[in-house]
Amino acid sequence: MLFSKLIPARANGQISLPIKMTKAEKWRFWLSMFGGKLIGLFLVLLAMGFLPAIIGTPAHAQGAPAYTAHETTMMNSVNTVWTLVAAFLVFGMQPGFVMLEAGFARAKETVNVLMECIFDTCLCGLLFWAFGYAFMFSHGNGFIGYHWFFLVGADSDGGLASGTYLTSGVPVIAHWIFQFAFADTCSTVTSGAMIGRTGFRGDILYSIGVTGFIYPIIGHWAWGPDGWLANMGTAGNFFPSLGQGFRDFAGSTVVHTIGGMVSLAGAIVLGPRLGRVFKRDGGGPMAPHNLTIAAVGGFILWFGWYGFNPGSTLSAVDMQGIGRVATNTTLAACAGGMGAMLIGLWTGPTKGKFDLGLTTNGFLAGLVAITCPCYWVDPVGAISLGFIAGIVVVYGLYLLEYLRIDDPIGAVPVHGFCGMWGTWSLGLFASGKFGATGATGADNSSPVAGLFYGGGTSVLKAQIIGNLTITIATFVVAYAMMWLIRQLPHPWNLRVEGPGEVGVGGLDVWEHGTPAYPDQAEYEVPALSTSKVHGDKVIG
Repeated sequence: MLFSKLIPARANGQISLPIKMTKAEKWRFWLSMFGGKLIGLFLVLLAMGFLPAIIGTPAHAQGAPAYTAHETTMMNSVNTVWTLVAAFLVFGMQPGFVMLEAGFARAKETVNVLMECIFDTCLCGLLFWAFGYAFMFSHGNGFIGYHWFFLVGADSDGGLASGTYLTSGVPVIAHWIFQFAFADTCSTVTSGAMIGRTGFRGDILYSIGVTGFIYPIIGHWAWGPDGWLANMGTAGNFFPSLGQGFRDFAGSTVVHTIGGMVSLAGAIVLGPRLGRVFKRDGGGPMAPHNLTIAAVGGFILWFGWYGFNPGSTLSAVDMQGIGRVATNTTLAACAGGMGAMLIGLWTGPTKGKFDLGLTTNGFLAGLVAITCPCYWVDPVGAISLGFIAGIVVVYGLYLLEYLRIDDPIGAVPVHGFCGMWGTWSLGLFASGKFGATGATGADNSSPVAGLFYGGGTSVLKAQIIGNLTITIATFVVAYAMMWLIRQLPHPWNLRVEGPGEVGVGGLDVWEHGTPAYPDQAEYEVPALSTSKVHGDKVIG
């Protein structure tokens, strides 16, 4: 009787309770319905938890998902396209460098700047193919790679058709293109502080040294598969108790500090341009000849940096990673430009003025600084370290002026000093949220945390050790190389002969036979036989 009372009546297809049910019977009905649903839900959840373990469903198995060969091929293809696009963006920075350097130089040095950058690019491609890539990215020991010369045997199959670089899933030939663009950037940076008095044949010699040996060998320490700095802090390697390796995501140290230190060595060995009077002596920097193209060149570099930093993931699958890196890159550049503009407004020779040159170098300083920590910091950290980079670059310029070191475009403060600051800043601003990128996405199981985010000082120590080691080694080797080239007879001497520097046509006519602006009378070819210049000294 009770059972029949609990069966709900139907009216027009709708369930309704019998009118004759008592209150107690209604409670029993609703409890039975609700309890049944709970039991059913429990059984479904139990099945979801245990069945995958029984039948081995990959989507719910422990550990990394097992991708099919087709899925792996698709991911590797997408990552390769992303890496190549990033490589093209980085290579597109070369017009930016040319315009920036030419704009900050004097008019009679314009062709020389253009020719140096074009030559460095051509030379870099050949040397990096022959042995630079092998020194830097092949297996060897902690200090140098010694396989894959001329890209021969750069994969386990002995050919380049199917070989990928380590675990990246990106073919070696695509990885080579990306890293060639980086090497070309470093070689171009080195010329910035040496504009206006470097002989072109001397430029050939030091470019061989930088692109073929200094950059790839020292870079191997941090980026090579068995580099001693990259493996620092692990058992059996250098400083195992530290527990941290040196990190440089996209090259604040490997590209920019190396380039900046080579620039500093060259500027010191060369000495200042003839006629350059420093502030301590009652003068100041020589005026740039075209700030328009300098500023446009800076913006082109900024655009290329979106390949430089996000592309260093080598992974389009790491969507959050590349988005975060691009955002951090943007914010650091903006903060760097603001920081430099404000410091220039409040201090120095441009006090009270909004200086275009300082602001341009400021956003470039922010870009250089964020290049190392871009993957591991949050937006607040990116803005903070970028703003500080803008301050560093201005006071770096003031320091060089005080030391009477002639750096026409500010290459040493932008790339050298801010590359150092950016590398160290990882140990302060790493957010403790992000770990490592990879071909199949991010692995945040071991996040990197800096001092300001509760991570202690271990990351900061590793960054300082790695950066100072590379900084000192680069400067010592580069200084020795520049000094040796400086001792060679003309025309192979590092410094151009005096008439080539102070003659009416300047380096453009002396070294290349043509001015950049032939319609301007002051660039007529001078009568060099009557010049009152001997060697690189003015005698009359």
